[in-house]
Amino acid sequence: MHIPDIHSFFKSDLHVLSEVTYPAKTILLEEGKVSDKMFLVKNGALRVFFYQDGKELTLEFITENQAVSSFNSFLNGTRSEFIIETLESSTVYEMHVDVFHKLMEGREFQQTFHPLFYRRFSEINNRLVSFIKDSPQKRYEQLLKDRPELLLRFPQHYIASYLGITSVSLSRIRNRR
Repeated sequence: MHIPDIHSFFKSDLHVLSEVTYPAKTILLEEGKVSDKMFLVKNGALRVFFYQDGKELTLEFITENQAVSSFNSFLNGTRSEFIIETLESSTVYEMHVDVFHKLMEGREFQQTFHPLFYRRFSEINNRLVSFIKDSPQKRYEQLLKDRPELLLRFPQHYIASYLGITSVSLSRIRNRR
């Protein structure tokens, strides 16, 4: 979920957030744990992933002015199906689930947050459809179009995992261009 500007978004309500800096490779949420926090990235980068058959599969990269949580877990108190970790030293704003629910009682917060959630769920839907109907080549080209900075910022094996392919396949796709 992309937050246009964290400071203007929360205006005087920054006190509802805790600003924390984590070193790279810090696990913010473990698979199987209930998510009680939402993370809004001030600077740095996070990765959402899980393990399948001993391999890491990257669901998404979260960078500056984006928010992430295991939203199903965060909103419903269920166990998270994935892991959230920092890829770089990252400063995040953390919002506790109780604070979120309290803020959601206010109409202004709802009016601001609902469109952000709708956009995020639309992005997730588009990614799901892409995995079903698009070739790895097309998914790579879409990533190159939508978020080219990720290709420069993160190691190839993370990008390959995000695209649902091996590093060797990613190299072949890049060489075709």
